[in-house]
Amino acid sequence: MYIYIIDDDDAVRESTELLLSTSSFDATIQTFSSAEKFFSKNLLGHSGCVLLDIRMPGMDGVEALKEITAADSNLVVVMISGHGDIPKAVETMKAGAFSFVEKPFSDTAITEVVTSALQQSEAQQEEAELRTHAIAAIEKLTPREKEVLDKLVLGLLNKVIAYELGISTRTVEVHRARIMEKLDVRSLPEMVRLCLLAEGKDNVMSSW
Repeated sequence: MYIYIIDDDDAVRESTELLLSTSSFDATIQTFSSAEKFFSKNLLGHSGCVLLDIRMPGMDGVEALKEITAADSNLVVVMISGHGDIPKAVETMKAGAFSFVEKPFSDTAITEVVTSALQQSEAQQEEAELRTHAIAAIEKLTPREKEVLDKLVLGLLNKVIAYELGISTRTVEVHRARIMEKLDVRSLPEMVRLCLLAEGKDNVMSSW
């Protein structure tokens, strides 16, 4: 886990780094005086928290947030805002920011939000790993097994699947057993959850 502090204000950047480094975070802390310097290090593949100032010369916090969000990174962004930036800070949350803290922030406020952001990042990382596993498992299926799986996830009965695919109900049952074995699931709900996870969405999967 990493904690990145991006702020052009030296005093804020250094004091925040000191506070977080003396707290109980199991994370590597790095600071940057600009968003450009942060992006030059190619760190978007990491997991952790980014404390991102809204107003900075060059690329501002809003632009940086959009770039992090577009990269589908596991980094969770917390905006640092001045009093006059509150409306913009709220807007950034709609654009993907996890939260925001207002300057001058208290030690408690910043440590609490960083704790929550790191927990969120860890959860996102675990979900990404599970999704990778789910996709790999589904790729092991034969084309016919994928057809059967697609219809099982749609909630169709074995006999309906058999009719639609022009095969026997017994053949569907055999495919279903093999699918569950290959996906390492024990029930239809588990199978559905794995498929939705592979698709990265909450509705039933589309055709494969």
